[in-house]
Amino acid sequence: MKTVKDLRLGMGDVQILPGSRHRPPMKKPMWIIVLVLFVCVFLVCAYIYPPKSSSACYIFSSGNCRSITDWLPPVPAREYTDEEIASRAVIRDILKTPVVLSKNPKIAFMFLSPGSLPFERLWDKFFQGHEGKFSVYVHASKTKPIHVSRYFVNRDIRSAQVVWGKISMVNAERRLLANALQDPDNQQFVLLSDSCVPLYTFDYIFDYLMYTNVSFVDCFTDPGPHGNGRYSKRMLPEIEMKNFRKGAQWFSMKRQHAVIVMADNLYYSKFKAYCQPGFEGKNCIADEHYLPTFFQIVDPGGIANWSTTHVDWSERKWHPKSYRVRDVSYELLKNITSIDVSVHVSSDEKRQVQSWPCLWNGIQKPCYLFARKFNPGTLSTLLQLFSNYSAP
Repeated sequence: MKTVKDLRLGMGDVQILPGSRHRPPMKKPMWIIVLVLFVCVFLVCAYIYPPKSSSACYIFSSGNCRSITDWLPPVPAREYTDEEIASRAVIRDILKTPVVLSKNPKIAFMFLSPGSLPFERLWDKFFQGHEGKFSVYVHASKTKPIHVSRYFVNRDIRSAQVVWGKISMVNAERRLLANALQDPDNQQFVLLSDSCVPLYTFDYIFDYLMYTNVSFVDCFTDPGPHGNGRYSKRMLPEIEMKNFRKGAQWFSMKRQHAVIVMADNLYYSKFKAYCQPGFEGKNCIADEHYLPTFFQIVDPGGIANWSTTHVDWSERKWHPKSYRVRDVSYELLKNITSIDVSVHVSSDEKRQVQSWPCLWNGIQKPCYLFARKFNPGTLSTLLQLFSNYSAP
């Protein structure tokens, strides 16, 4: 029998196994990190400086390649209502109808005024010697005008009350168009106010309007409270937020466009019902949104997106700057006629500036043919300056 001593000695003969080994920490795979960084830099460079080859277009998207969205299934188009289908069919056929050239084309000058026109004498001087090339229509909403020019006598149309900001303003515009369209020789239709004056000679304006390939309807996107902030979802489905536009009401449009405006009831009825001051707590001004939105939907490529009537909104008020006697000078008028870029500023806090050149048949030209808002007291000064400032 072994003693304790013998046991201890026996244990000394047993080989003691080493404990679990602690592996040294693994080295960081630096080559993987470098490879990932290289790929990221390559992808960024490829996006900024895209390859030109057609094979690379399957990987990278750029202005020279098809977008990835082009390879995806198309988004299903919204189903049009019966009213939209009927409206679009009529408008499409009108726009596709060949233009019938009149042997005696004329410009319809349509004046929207509360009463008498303070600048009739200036317009009389403008029209002299060009009989047969223009027509005059006056919509006086408050008082019967007293005319001092033979060109305005018996040119008043049946009128109705006009309230600023309400659909009655659009109604007056349509009423003027309806009367002017009765003359088949009227090929261009210009909406003017009682405070408007011409900036050029009749011949220059006649050629500018008669030989253009677009209508001059002001149209831009304003994401601010006085733009898209006026939109009502009740205009859906026919009028979507993405098509809601803003612009000055003063336009010059060709006959085809004047006809489709008169043919429209669908979009007009939406603005009549849901665009008015105070509706849903907003101040939607129908004459600032109806035509821009309408043309954005039915013929966006057919308008110039600016108005040929200059207005100074630099004072940032509800109404544009009014020119008084001390403001009117040769320099002022020449400065206006030198503007060849259309500028719009958003009504939100960002005050985003949108600008584009005024292109007439692809050629950059002065934007404005008319200007407002001139105080009646400036008539004498304008008459004295007209022959000088109106020369192109």
